[in-house]
Amino acid sequence: MAGKKLFGGMTVSFAGRSETMESVFGSKPMPPSEMTKRIWAFVKGKKLLKK
Repeated sequence: MAGKKLFGGMTVSFAGRSETMESVFGSKPMPPSEMTKRIWAFVKGKKLLKK
C-alpha cells in the first residue's frame, strides 16, 4: 500500500511511546468495548492522530 492514501487520511503513530498496556488499560479485566474507549482516549489525549 506504499504511496496509496489511507481512507480518511488519518494515521495513528505509537512510535517512541514508552507506556505499557497496563498503564493504558489498568490491571483488571474489561470488555473489548471499554478497551476501545480507553485506547481512543489515550490516542486523543496524547495527540497521536495525524493527517
